[in-house]
Amino acid sequence: MSSITSLSVQQLRKAAALKEQIQSLEKELNQLLGSPAATTASPAPKKKKFTMSAAAKAKISAAAKLRWANVRAAKPAAKPAVKKAKGKMSAAAKAKLSAKMKALWAARKAAKK
Repeated sequence: MSSITSLSVQQLRKAAALKEQIQSLEKELNQLLGSPAATTASPAPKKKKFTMSAAAKAKISAAAKLRWANVRAAKPAAKPAVKKAKGKMSAAAKAKLSAKMKALWAARKAAKK
């Protein structure tokens, strides 16, 4: 079978006329047989969108809430973790560290000169 682009204008016109004849004959045949006129070019009927009733939504919501309530009831309440006390430095330890760092900084400053 040849491509449509390679057909001449006369051939295209003849093909269109033949297609019209075929469609008219199919229509006539359908009328004789008593079947509804089925058009081949008609789009498929759209599916009806599924919608849920408000009552059904309420039932589902109530069931979900009940499930979660049961899950929460089954677990003991989580106790907050006890925070570990931060180590506090005594005044003497602070003074000792301060003196040590001052000596270190003084030594570095003297080394630069």
